[in-house]
Amino acid sequence: MSTELFDQLEKKVTHALETIDKLRSEVEELRTENETLKSSRHENETRLSSLLSRFSEVEVNTSSSESSEQAQTSQEHSHSHHTHY
Repeated sequence: MSTELFDQLEKKVTHALETIDKLRSEVEELRTENETLKSSRHENETRLSSLLSRFSEVEVNTSSSESSEQAQTSQEHSHSHHTHY
């Protein structure tokens, strides 16, 4: 009877060790995948930040162009009113 118990215990220990090895492998795979995802995320954040900066530059340039055009239009209108009188 004790031999049966030792056999069962040995099977359970063997199974537990196999499970531990499998889980260690999975953990390593997940760590690698996690690092890849972090790297990809960082790259995407950098690219997004760059794009947002470029949009901001376009908005600033567009605003200053519009202001210049409005100022020119304003000056042209005031000059045209003065020459008509």
